Amino acid sequence: MSATSSAPPPLSVLFARGVIARLAYWPALRIAVDQGWGGPESAEKRTWLASVIVDDFEEQTPAPDLVWVEDRLLQIMAEEFDTVLEDGSSEAVAKDVVKLWEEVSTGRTGLMREFEERAERLGGKKIEVEEAAGDNSDWEDESGSEDEDEGEGAAPELLDPPPKEQPEVDEDGFTTVKGKGRGHR
Repeated sequence: MSATSSAPPPLSVLFARGVIARLAYWPALRIAVDQGWGGPESAEKRTWLASVIVDDFEEQTPAPDLVWVEDRLLQIMAEEFDTVLEDGSSEAVAKDVVKLWEEVSTGRTGLMREFEERAERLGGKKIEVEEAAGDNSDWEDESGSEDEDEGEGAAPELLDPPPKEQPEVDEDGFTTVKGKGRGHR
């Protein structure tokens, strides 16, 4: 094998650099990697995600569109990082990736360089994360609102149980046993 046949084409390298940089400053992915939602190999999964996207663009004709890229991002975030995104950020990343492919395909590198600069500016900065429960969050369901209401005097009023029938005792002191169905004899 010669060295020239194993080297990826320049288009692939430029596109891969741009995708890696764009994913590096995507807040949802940064949080997932920083917090280890993908396990101990979260950083490797970020790189793998970039390679999957690059491969998809190189192998498909026509190139993937915005919807396809967004679905791919959401699928991988759900499967690899146990994260369901509802903030719309995956659409912005998908738009940028599709636009990057179009630019790099025509020989322009401006967008790729912009992504790299933005990623470099973030460098090793940790992203600030504040955990808050959403409207449909499991956390909120587990804690239960009934615990919070009890201490405030707003507890719901309990219903009285239905009265029990008193047993019938005959004159000899024996209790009459009644059946529980409709067919009493």
